[in-house]
Amino acid sequence: MTPVVRIQREDFDLGAEVAALARGDADIGAVVSFTGLCRDESCRLAALELEHYPGMAEAEIARVAAEAAARWPLSGLLAIHRFGLIRPGEQIVLVIAASSHRREAFEAADFLMDYLKTRAPFWKREHLADGSIGGWVEAKADDDRAAERWS
Repeated sequence: MTPVVRIQREDFDLGAEVAALARGDADIGAVVSFTGLCRDESCRLAALELEHYPGMAEAEIARVAAEAAARWPLSGLLAIHRFGLIRPGEQIVLVIAASSHRREAFEAADFLMDYLKTRAPFWKREHLADGSIGGWVEAKADDDRAAERWS
């Protein structure tokens, strides 16, 4: 099983992605997905601008996805991360893990998502509702603590 990693500007369709990942594998007993959305931060945010370094970001996420595939017996693993201007309510990230059993699928998806939240090579800048451009968003301490459990 080779994980699939895509970084794209366009939105994704959760149902279509799950169907494509699970298609033709009768041993899949569990599919776990996580979809991250852009919040409006109490009506303060107009959009998030996400930037990445093409080539490096895909390679780094693929490396961590391969680590997940080595740690858990997976039938499929997919990570999609969007870039560009993302407005509140729009999808930013999708992680799907498929396995024979639910626990492995949950853990692999959680592992990969913790990595994406804390160490993936993306930069996020806030575009505020008042029309100004805010600062760059740093990883949160809670996210860092959550990711430490996988070490």
